[in-house]
Formats: sequence, C-alpha cells, structure tokens
Amino acid sequence: MINRRGLLFAVGSASICSPLKILGADPSRLLTHGLVPHNAEPRLNDLVRSWITPNDLFYVRSHAPVPEIDSGSFELSVEGLVNRPFKIRLGGLKKSFTKKVATATLTCAGNRRIEHSRVKKVGGVPWQAGAIGNAKWGGCCLSDLLRKAEVMTEAKYVSFESVDQIKRPTGVIPFGASIPIEKAMDNSTSMPGALVVYEMNGQPLPADHGFPIRTVVPGYIGARSVKWLGKIIVSDKPSANHYVATAYKLVTESTADQWAAASPIQRFVVNSVTCLPASGVELKIGPLDVSGYALPPGDPSRTIQMVEVSSDGGGSWVKAKFTSPARPFCWRLWKTTVQLTRQTEALLVRATDSVGQRQPESVDWNLKGYLFNAWHRTPITIRS
Repeated sequence: MINRRGLLFAVGSASICSPLKILGADPSRLLTHGLVPHNAEPRLNDLVRSWITPNDLFYVRSHAPVPEIDSGSFELSVEGLVNRPFKIRLGGLKKSFTKKVATATLTCAGNRRIEHSRVKKVGGVPWQAGAIGNAKWGGCCLSDLLRKAEVMTEAKYVSFESVDQIKRPTGVIPFGASIPIEKAMDNSTSMPGALVVYEMNGQPLPADHGFPIRTVVPGYIGARSVKWLGKIIVSDKPSANHYVATAYKLVTESTADQWAAASPIQRFVVNSVTCLPASGVELKIGPLDVSGYALPPGDPSRTIQMVEVSSDGGGSWVKAKFTSPARPFCWRLWKTTVQLTRQTEALLVRATDSVGQRQPESVDWNLKGYLFNAWHRTPITIRS
C-alpha cells in the first residue's frame, strides 16, 4: 500500500514535495503506478483529444521524490571541458538567451512495457500505452549556453545531472543523461538538437515535469530529457551515471558484460497505438470509428506518412486519415472507420514513416521492456 504522508528534508537548495502536492487537484485523470516516486499516465481516450497534451494529462516519470526548489536562488551550472564555466539563475537564463518555443513529443523508453511483460515478465513501471505526450516547450537552445561557455575541441559528449536524490543499493545518486556533442550543438532553426526549458505549454514547468529548469532532447527517449536540471557537464566521454551506463540499454540478461557492450538508447522508434475504442469493450457488428496516435522515429528527416488499421487479423488494412500535421519529432493523431464482423477478435494498427520504414509485426524481448513497438493489438468482444 502506498503511503500518502508528505516527506520533507533538505537537499541543498531543494526539498521534497509531498505526494499530495505532486498529485494536484484531480489525480483521477491519471492512472497512477506509484506516488513516491510519482509515475502515472493518462487514459488513452483522454490522451488523443488534442495534438498538444495538456500539462495535467502529460505522463509523469520520476525516479525519486520531486525536489521543491526555490527558483529565486537556484543556480544551473555549466562546467567540464569549457573555457568559461559559469552558473546562472532562472532569471538570468531568461534575460541572457533568446527564447525558443518548440513543439516536440516526449515518450518513455518503457511505453507499452506491459505488452512486453505478456511475453515474459520485465522489470520497471508497468506502462500501458500512455507514457507519451506532445507539448510546446519554451526555453533556450542548449547550444547557446555551450557557445557562451566556449566548448573545448576535445569535447564529445554533454551530460545532464539532476538535483533529485535517487536511492540505489550503492547509495544516493542524481538522475543523469548524456547526448553526443553534435546533438547538443545543433542549432537548427526549425528544431534545435536540445533545449534548456522553463515553460511547458506556455506555463512555468510544473513540479512533476522539472521545475524550474529541465532539458528536452527532441527525438530522444524521455530519459535523456533530464528534469530538475542542476548541471550541464561537457566531457570527452559519456556520463558514468547509472542511468547511462547500466540502464536504458537493450540487454537480455543483467550481466556486467551485456551492460558494458550495449549502447545507450537514444532515439525513439516508429510506433502507433489505437486509443479508441478501449481494450476489451463489447461492440456490435458493423462500422466502428477508431482513433489513436502514431510516432515517427526520432530522426529529423522522418515523419509519419501512413497509418493502417485491420479488423480481420491483418488480412486487410484500412488507411487512416490524419487530424494533425506531419512534423519531425512529433506524433500524429489519426482516425478511420473499420467494419466489424462476427469473426473480429481484435483491432491491429501499424504505422509507416516518410522513408517507408514500417512498424514491425513483432519485436525481440529485452530485459527492461524498452522500445516496444510491435503492431498494437486492441482485443474486442462482438456482442451476441
């Protein structure tokens, strides 16, 4: 049983939010997988009501209690292989760097993990298909901060370190991530490689989503977009943080050799999900309206081109119509109508991107259930 009693203790310039504050006024809008740390996802019928996901319907992934930070005194540090390391407060960040607003989808690497567990049980939060959301992120380009710091020529990676406190068997650590220097320095006008963010959908970042400052790395799994950002560290090697070195990798056994040999997951993969109707509902024979979302791979040159739905086990497919634009790093919402027959047992959906890469029918099992993107199957019952 989860204890709702608030926690409070010092963390330098941060303290810990109580679970009740985290949940806000209406926790019933989310399917909660845990309160401390808070992990939750929206119901699928709510998720696809809008191309832009409202803040209170955006999935929450945390590895530790939410740090309660005084934004007036909190400082972000830029350090490592730079000629001019510096610290900056939120007010200075807003005044010193050009504001950039970019729309990008975030998704947890473990989205749809529960389907992976049906093959063989995996560890981690038992995500259904709602660990995804699309938002307008306001902040500045990471590359602008790095140019101010004057990155040294030997730099190969940029690492992010949170101010959260995660209890591990080896002690208490912060959450961390690394991205290649090329991604970090990308200052493309249409979509920078990475953002240092202080707004979400025009509002200050909610506590659950990284207040006061976080990173957003378009096209990369959510684990690379670090909340409650405390440090940006330029280095000639990836971070040694647990969540880079021995997590968020595709392995089949938890052995030192496998963790060392596997590369960290960076880009998310092509995916699609039926959100309406819900799984297991009883329906009558005849036409049925179906809707859902599709996600392109995290490549700046690719968008979602086609979504197909089958009501006869993949024997035939109906093309869906899109209700939102095609953009790199962003999901597309879709809808269509299919015919149900007495033989219909499930709805299948698959997506194809703009270079012809189709979502696979099945995927290989991995220990942590990451990147599950097999055809999405929605079981239904035909009313007798």
